[in-house]
Amino acid sequence: MSQLQQSAFSPATSKQQMSMSTAQTGTWHMVCALEDIWPNTGVCALLAGRQIAIFRMKGDALYALDNHDPHSDANVISRGLVGDLGGEPVVASPIYKHHYQLRSGVCVEDANTQLNTYAVEVRAGMVWVQVPA
Repeated sequence: MSQLQQSAFSPATSKQQMSMSTAQTGTWHMVCALEDIWPNTGVCALLAGRQIAIFRMKGDALYALDNHDPHSDANVISRGLVGDLGGEPVVASPIYKHHYQLRSGVCVEDANTQLNTYAVEVRAGMVWVQVPA
């Protein structure tokens, strides 16, 4: 498992980074306007050939992780229900209901399963996601 990175909102730069990142470098992709993602929901974006689920949580916290659920072998994570387990933000896969931590991508029910996570930030009202090369 790689080292996680987390940043917080900085009013001085108008940038908001809220997700954890499995990669330190990569290409940034503009996804959509922040207002296009309703609070406490997810969307899916196809970026550099990868389906990535992006979640907007309370307080505009953003998280990005793989959209592919390895337990059901379906691309459905973005359609999962979001919430928290013991204060940890999670998404429940809509197929078998496995919970994935939004910060780390680790499956709560099966710690041997982990989704990739991606850096995500808001720039001038637009959501950007960093995808490794």
